[in-house]
Amino acid sequence: MKLKNLFTKSESKALILIFLILIVVAIPNFIASLRRARDQVRRDDLGSIVHALAEYYSTFEAFPLSSPDGKIMNCLKLGDVPYKDEKGQWIINPIPCEWAKDPFVNQISGRVYMKILPRDPNWESGASYKYVSDGRRYQLFATMEGKSEPEVDKLIIDQGLSCGTQVCNVGRSYACDIPKTLTICEEEAVAAQRQSD
Repeated sequence: MKLKNLFTKSESKALILIFLILIVVAIPNFIASLRRARDQVRRDDLGSIVHALAEYYSTFEAFPLSSPDGKIMNCLKLGDVPYKDEKGQWIINPIPCEWAKDPFVNQISGRVYMKILPRDPNWESGASYKYVSDGRRYQLFATMEGKSEPEVDKLIIDQGLSCGTQVCNVGRSYACDIPKTLTICEEEAVAAQRQSD
């Protein structure tokens, strides 16, 4: 039996039409599932970074500082090593850690908090995580692609913070509630200290 005799011309057209309809319906769902997967990676990454920062804090009773472009200041230039000054204090000259390139480690003991700092899954489009810290508190931001995700916060969006080429819309913090800035939190802490004195 020849293949061309399997279907009549009208049956072939109907089958092609059905396949086209299935493809048109499936593509948007597939694209949405990829977006949801990238947003879940962001949730997981933020949780992992928060956990690593908590471990770091338990060791040093401080958080690593942040660079002006929102990176964790905890890496060293090639060849640099921590050393003790004449008072016995450790001297570390940190540089910004690169997302997806550098580990997050205790530069004195070598303890690894994260083997590699994660990067935003949409990094090729310029998206990035943003870390802001003064050592006593921190804020960590990202951009969820799904604008209806439960974590998306209009107050963060209104700040207009840059997560790479995107506007940050979700965040985690320690000792400084978002959407306050670290400066506002510091001013509030100083004012509260004055009132208690």
